[in-house]
Amino acid sequence: MFKTPIVFIGLLALVGACSKEQTLPADNTNTTNTTNTKPVGIDSLAGVNWADGRDNFVDGWVIPSGLEAGDEYTAVAAKTEIILTGFQKNVPSLNAIRLPINPPSVADVWWSRYKGAIDKALSKKIRVILCCWEGASSKDGRIDNTNDFWQMWTKVVSDYGDNPLVYFEVFNEPHGYALADLTDIYVQFLTRFPNLARKRIILSGTGYSEDVTNVGADTRFSDCLLALHNYAFWTTRSLADWESDWRRRIGKYASRTVVTEFGVAMSTGKDYIGGSQSDNEIAYMIASSNVFRNDKVASLYWPGLRDGDSYSLLRREGSGTAMSLVTVNQSGVNRIRYSWGL
Repeated sequence: MFKTPIVFIGLLALVGACSKEQTLPADNTNTTNTTNTKPVGIDSLAGVNWADGRDNFVDGWVIPSGLEAGDEYTAVAAKTEIILTGFQKNVPSLNAIRLPINPPSVADVWWSRYKGAIDKALSKKIRVILCCWEGASSKDGRIDNTNDFWQMWTKVVSDYGDNPLVYFEVFNEPHGYALADLTDIYVQFLTRFPNLARKRIILSGTGYSEDVTNVGADTRFSDCLLALHNYAFWTTRSLADWESDWRRRIGKYASRTVVTEFGVAMSTGKDYIGGSQSDNEIAYMIASSNVFRNDKVASLYWPGLRDGDSYSLLRREGSGTAMSLVTVNQSGVNRIRYSWGL
């Protein structure tokens, strides 16, 4: 996610738990009894982003909140156990996390340590989406160094390509590429890793991952998943218009789409269950959950945890292995779980 306001052509891209039997309003006026026990969408992916407090655009190692650069593998794994337990306690039925990677993180010693987070998640049967982010220096929506990029993915695929719980999101928010250039990169990825299951390859939509229809229509990628982002701060819409906007961005590819980022401010105390729909964030959040639930679209909230981010669903208290996570906005948690069909 990128939350610093800038002007550009198109859109700026970037954002107690209820039981399965709890009834949640679909649109602030109607209620629907929920009996689902399995999240909706492709592979029932239902999760959150675990992000670096600096945002995931960094020139060096990406270090998710709660971890430290000096942590060895065992320390990373121990802290990750606490973070993941906090995710699942505060957001029941969560089964996936999205983690950032970049070339420095994989090429340097941090990779052997950072794998403690990935391995711990996998040991808990939590799916892991590994997504490549560009550095902070450019933020131009383009791969910083092509050779480093392919070396990174070669290492990552070698380490986790055979694990069915790991997904590979090729490049986050590729707004610097025209469609033809972007699809060339995706073809190269498929060519370089022909044995990697395509159903675990996630291709970002065009722009700031803001529309999956063009990439989705390309038959070369028909077996791959599609990553979509959309945020309330991009514009102001009514609830009905937000629903239409989501469906326009998804097109006919709901069954292949994973919304890997969506979110709103959680620290403001807004009521995302019964608050006024005249508030743009509330309208957006209700509309998002309605579309994901009704159209069966998998989703991961931005972010589940990111220190200092007003969008963060959870807040970290303490440090080291004395950490704990607390819910920032329970109505936000409930609305997210509603979007999962629960």
